[in-house]
Amino acid sequence: MSINRENALAQPVGTTLERYIMRNQAEFAFATGELSQLLRDIALAGKIVNREVNRAGLTSIIGAMGQQNVQGETQQKLDVEANIRFIRALTNGGEACAVLSEEEDDMIHTGNCQGKYVVAIDPLDGSSNIDVNISIGTIFSIYRRVTPVGQEATREDFLQGGRQQVAAGYILYGSSTMLVYTTGHGVVGFTYENSLGEFFLSHPNITIPATGNVFSCNEGYWFDYPQYVRDFLMQCKEKTMSGRYVGSLVADYHRNLFTGGIYLYPPTRKTPQGKLRLLYEGYPLAFLIEQAGGEAMTGEEKVLDIVPTEYHQRAPLYIGSPELVNSLLACAGKAQAAPVLEAPGVRDGR
Repeated sequence: MSINRENALAQPVGTTLERYIMRNQAEFAFATGELSQLLRDIALAGKIVNREVNRAGLTSIIGAMGQQNVQGETQQKLDVEANIRFIRALTNGGEACAVLSEEEDDMIHTGNCQGKYVVAIDPLDGSSNIDVNISIGTIFSIYRRVTPVGQEATREDFLQGGRQQVAAGYILYGSSTMLVYTTGHGVVGFTYENSLGEFFLSHPNITIPATGNVFSCNEGYWFDYPQYVRDFLMQCKEKTMSGRYVGSLVADYHRNLFTGGIYLYPPTRKTPQGKLRLLYEGYPLAFLIEQAGGEAMTGEEKVLDIVPTEYHQRAPLYIGSPELVNSLLACAGKAQAAPVLEAPGVRDGR
């Protein structure tokens, strides 16, 4: 057997997540190993959730639990499963002193008072799509605690603001499972190889295109949207852009990150402050998109500049390619500059 043939039969499988983290640990704000361990803990829980998602149709784990979470949303069985898996992994890993989850009213103290980090997480975004086999995901955000090590974490550890994140990312459970994250030095993506049980580096430097041909929003709320959003969407349609809306935030975001586009979740009459949660949806995805060269705005300010006041705070979200987000902001600026005209007959009730 020739050397060339031997080489062809034993091609490198690639760089594992573990090896990549070790090689790039110097990029972390505090290169002492704890943050590296946190990312490994999140990846481990992601592998377990991936297993449960892949066999959901063969077990009794699909469907609703028959109860609501703190958000007033119906909990799916896999919501509860994912919540348990991530909290358990972060607790057993020892580096997180507290976890804030979409599925819990208050923070969860892990008992690791020596831990230097806190984690905010949406364990299973888009879980209502589980029963129809549509891509779903996990979103996470990591902060270095501000309270003294050795004490229990407090609200201040989670309400630092989006600019204080040291790492953030998401796991997409789709046709393949991907872990995408940033530590403030660009964005990297890893694809899960089921037979080996490892995440391998597949996208070493992810950047979002400056513009795109996709807009993602629920047009069923058209008449509830602010006028500037409808103006922007009309511009998109006049340009024959494609409307693509999965209904799983991670899935829509992931597509637009790679192909270019904009995701919109404006305020509505039912949710005037927006619907998406800031700490474990808005902040982490905004941090990641800025690292990839994109923009994340509320319509008035950058998402990462919002000052948080509560755990489950909500905000509007316009996120994606910078040219598209800026076009939307231009529509918002025109709407604010336009004079307000009183409709005939409004004052006298006609």
